[in-house]
Amino acid sequence: MTEVAPPLDLAPRADAVPADAIQPDAVRETQVDGPAGVDTRLDTRLDTRLDIRDVERFLFREARLADEFDLDAWEALWTDDGVYWVPAAGDDPDTQMSVIFDNRSRIGLRVRQLKTGKRHSQIPRSRMRRVVSNVEIMGAEDNGDTIVEANFVLVESRVRGREIWAGRYTYRLRPVGGQLRMSYKKVDLVDRDHDLPNMSFLI
Repeated sequence: MTEVAPPLDLAPRADAVPADAIQPDAVRETQVDGPAGVDTRLDTRLDTRLDIRDVERFLFREARLADEFDLDAWEALWTDDGVYWVPAAGDDPDTQMSVIFDNRSRIGLRVRQLKTGKRHSQIPRSRMRRVVSNVEIMGAEDNGDTIVEANFVLVESRVRGREIWAGRYTYRLRPVGGQLRMSYKKVDLVDRDHDLPNMSFLI
């Protein structure tokens, strides 16, 4: 049974700025109390109409579904034009190697393959838990998708031993039918320039 998230409250907030009004370099300076002689102005990138709490709930739920191998519910979080990318040596997936570079069709294929239970490296299946933190709303795309970044640390335990995976997530989130969906997920691994263990799970 596919898990259904509660609907988003997308009513405009009093302090919100429409996504189409955001400029990439738009910041506001906020004065906070601090020691005398110390510059305490904070440069804060303007927020989009998505509430950070809704964003965090979505990211935490996506992480839990991946950790618990709830593949159907995880796949349902994607938009029809979704892209799932884990770079390897460079930042151009068209000319440089990637660990994963899936369009929406290949995301579905990846999920179906995992559901067969026939991937040798996942027999028995890895036990995983990840921590997602430092969630930030970075701005908006021209099509209105909200750009979100977050750090993560994932512990994977399998028969061969334990692996620690860490890095930075970049998402593009979009409200669809009253629910948040991701149209893009990039996983920038800390160790991507080194030889990586086999990754046969959803990171």
